[in-house]
Amino acid sequence: MLMQLTQRRRSLFALLISVPFTSIGAVMSLLIAPGIIGQTILVMCQLWLLFLPVAWLLWVERKPLKISKPTRYDWLIGLALGLLMFGIILATYWFFLRDWINVNDVRNKLQKVGNINQLFFKLGGAYFILINALIEEYFWRWFVYSRCEELVSGRTAVFLAALFFTIHHTIGLAVFTDWRMVLLGSLFVFVAGVVWSECYRRYRSIWSNYFSHLIADLALHIVAWQIFFG
Repeated sequence: MLMQLTQRRRSLFALLISVPFTSIGAVMSLLIAPGIIGQTILVMCQLWLLFLPVAWLLWVERKPLKISKPTRYDWLIGLALGLLMFGIILATYWFFLRDWINVNDVRNKLQKVGNINQLFFKLGGAYFILINALIEEYFWRWFVYSRCEELVSGRTAVFLAALFFTIHHTIGLAVFTDWRMVLLGSLFVFVAGVVWSECYRRYRSIWSNYFSHLIADLALHIVAWQIFFG
């Protein structure tokens, strides 16, 4: 049935059955059912988003799965962008966000989601830095951006994919912070999404994005550690 649809309609359908699940997972785990139920739904949504792109490629697009190796250029671009993002994140926190964030309020809200200790935070940080960054590039750039590009022009697809990438991050920010952090954080995420989508549009590789993404996530983990345990 899907093969009978035009490429644009297939791409639209792919976005409809993938993009909303990031927000569904965030809303369920942070707002509607925080705790074991919400976390279970979040994991189920993550698994869906992990397996859907490969299944789509193999069974709908009928194309072989090809995994390219990172090149020296990927390393250089990723390191340069990552260090730039690292510096911007830490500088923004140091000069602005320290005075904007109500640390006790954030800590209390976090404990409602789950009992977070330092060991759990370190393990979770390692997962988000090393693994989740790769999953996000695989899903948001390789799959979502590519589907957006089949709907609209490349430059427009860059902004559309970045917008989709921002939504669930905005939900998370709104749960834990005030409107200033929501606006600034959402802007930062959107700009990062634009940069990474544009890199994918130009180079057709997620590796430079992944390397810069994990460095940026390391900076965010340092900031989060200062907020929760500093």
